[in-house]
Formats: sequence, C-alpha cells, structure tokens
Amino acid sequence: MRLSEFRAASAEAFGDFYSPSLCKQLALTRLDSLTADEALERGIPPRDVWHALCDQMDVDPVIRAGADVKRIIPRRR
Repeated sequence: MRLSEFRAASAEAFGDFYSPSLCKQLALTRLDSLTADEALERGIPPRDVWHALCDQMDVDPVIRAGADVKRIIPRRR
C-alpha cells in the first residue's frame, strides 16, 4: 500500500473532511499512541497504519477492503 492509496482509502472510509482531522488527531494505541500522520512521518508502512486506524475505529471489513476492486488493501502482517 502506498501513501496515496492510504489517503484514498481513508477518505473513502471516513469522508473527505473527517479523514484528515482523524489522521492528524486520533492517537492509535497499536502504534504507541502516534497519530496516523505521525506514524507515516516516522516511516511506519501505510499498510500497518491503515490496519491500526481501522482497528481503532472498528471499521467493517468490507469498508476496510475498499470499494475500488482495482485497489488491493494488503493484509496485516
């Protein structure tokens, strides 16, 4: 998963307006309380940040996978 795919999936799951503030403000417990933006800046792979964000927000697996069938969300490690 690339950063651009992370951003697209996040906007799709949480909305264009809520997604940026969620990524900037929500402390993710699985990532030592870093926000998604902080984790990405520190080099944590977007796939791992995506799964941590989805776990924290209890995102439905169908939404987590995304509506775009051409985009493949990698499974968690």
